[in-house]
Amino acid sequence: MIFMVIYETYPPGQQVDDNRMADGFIEIGIVIERRVSDNRWIDHTWTPVAALPGAKPVEQWVKIDEGDGWERYHARTLALELFKGETEGYRYNLSQTEPQIYVIMQAGEEADDAEYEPCHITVCPYEAMGYAESGDEVVEGVPMPPPIITWTQGFVDMYHVDEPFKKRKNKKFDQSGGRRAPRA
Repeated sequence: MIFMVIYETYPPGQQVDDNRMADGFIEIGIVIERRVSDNRWIDHTWTPVAALPGAKPVEQWVKIDEGDGWERYHARTLALELFKGETEGYRYNLSQTEPQIYVIMQAGEEADDAEYEPCHITVCPYEAMGYAESGDEVVEGVPMPPPIITWTQGFVDMYHVDEPFKKRKNKKFDQSGGRRAPRA
């Protein structure tokens, strides 16, 4: 269980914010970059750019860096949850050249809210694709930090079970054209 000692992680079965039982999770700070836009229809773009493993929760956005035409904020700290049933997606992500943490953002609803607010993170590309298909959220990937790669790989090594391919049997062709005698 080497992956459980990298940062403060939580044991299997611990309940998290949305009443699901995660098999493991760790707190991750999300860094959002606000950049001046060249587009005449929008003033700024908001893009997640980094993940901070083990970050403490923040009450409001905290500016952590700035440059010419851009600012970076620690916007929110979210729980990265891992589930035993999703290890195939985690394996696929880890097999990529640059594994990603997918940040799901929703548009701010109130006048004093940020334009986009991070609401969920995942390392499962299949889950991220589901959010992207809805069209209600913005999904962006940020590079997965090495400690999180190690932690996720340890989780996959511990819980992944290869399921053998099972070819389904074809049904016999119905010569009657699909019409069957009525039931009595």
